[in-house]
Amino acid sequence: MRAELKEYQAVEEAAMKFVKSVAEGDSKYARDLFVDEAVLFGYLDGRLEHGSIEQFYHNVDTVAGGDNFKARIDVVAVEETLAVVRVLEEGWGNRIDFTDYLLLLKISGEWKCVAKAYNQNSNTIQK
Repeated sequence: MRAELKEYQAVEEAAMKFVKSVAEGDSKYARDLFVDEAVLFGYLDGRLEHGSIEQFYHNVDTVAGGDNFKARIDVVAVEETLAVVRVLEEGWGNRIDFTDYLLLLKISGEWKCVAKAYNQNSNTIQK
């Protein structure tokens, strides 16, 4: 059963915590979104990052989005207790473009992120 539009809006609002943390270089908003057990998978400058979401918090807290940072949230799917969100990022740290996929579950009535997987656009990779 497709979720009501208000659920899409709630998922988008939850994903905004992710974007706000990245833009401001402060993980405090994202820490409210992700569950403690959340996982991270992706390649940053050609090196595989995987494991605890703590690595994402470290990245965010050490590199601010930057003056030219832009983001777009696309709510891809919402099913009763499951949501998939795509976040397009441009200019993180004034250098990197990402496509992130966030997997959210509705836990105790609140949308929480349990996994983040991402791709760094190949034209922004530094070796």
